[in-house]
Amino acid sequence: MKSIIPSEISVPEVQRLLQGGVGPRPIALVSTVSENGANNLTPFSFFNVFGANPPVIAFSPSRRGKDGSLKDTYLNLIKTKECVVNAVTYSMVEQISLASTEYDYGVDEFIKSGLTPIDSDIVKAKRVKESPFQMECRLLEMRSFGEGGASANIAICEVVKFHVAEDLFVNGVIHPDRIDLVARMSADFYCRASGEAIFEVEKPIKKKGIGYDQLPEFIKQSFVYSANNLGRFANVERIPDEKEVNDFIQQIKSETFIDYEISEEAFYRYQRLGMFRYMLRCSIDLSLSNHQKKYFLELTAKLALEKNDSDFAWKTALFSNQFS
Repeated sequence: MKSIIPSEISVPEVQRLLQGGVGPRPIALVSTVSENGANNLTPFSFFNVFGANPPVIAFSPSRRGKDGSLKDTYLNLIKTKECVVNAVTYSMVEQISLASTEYDYGVDEFIKSGLTPIDSDIVKAKRVKESPFQMECRLLEMRSFGEGGASANIAICEVVKFHVAEDLFVNGVIHPDRIDLVARMSADFYCRASGEAIFEVEKPIKKKGIGYDQLPEFIKQSFVYSANNLGRFANVERIPDEKEVNDFIQQIKSETFIDYEISEEAFYRYQRLGMFRYMLRCSIDLSLSNHQKKYFLELTAKLALEKNDSDFAWKTALFSNQFS
């Protein structure tokens, strides 16, 4: 590991480290209005949510790195105590990048970026029509840390009204593929938070997992399972017993598999296709050495875990131990 003391390197170097190692960061597209009624629109990637009762978010309109001057968003917030925070989606990311340009104070970034201002219901700041998720906010507190270039200002805001496109919801939850958010990484890099980038991890809220320390040694010592696999193995409330494993294997043996082939080539084809049930049947039926059979069964359990079927994976993994 490379160890770095922030005070021993330049501010831009510290900034690059933070932006590279802390990410992906959600982007707050913040709309404010000056005392004279001039619109301002700026994206901030030092942003997140911090509570729901009341709903509290925070973002950092930090001082400019080049001269330590205060940004328009900061000045407007201090005066009006209001803003709108809009979500940034993939379809508008180029316009958001344009809105981040350091225009002179009073220049309307809605006009420069081509984004559409629409009236809010409670605050004076405008919402962004193109964003499917908008939050009208009031400033609770502005915390400042330093007066030099890139010093932090943290705007802590309460959400007083949400505006959410109805087509974002699937079973009452905003689905990542529907909202298609983007996030900031380092330098010019962004991340698109949808499609193949999305995966699920079951939350251990309604149950208490057995924990890594309770995993059988033969599972922990396997060179097939990754650390993530072991974490998922450990997130079950109990390990299946011998009878459950035997009944499970008998069930697999008795099932009829359509277009089923018994060969090592077929096994790897099933693996590529994500067909872990076929992989298990093939592992059972193939004439293999104990070492190879155990390997095939562990590959099967691994895929089952990655397809979110922990019960199947556990029973397959326990069965594999018979070939140690």
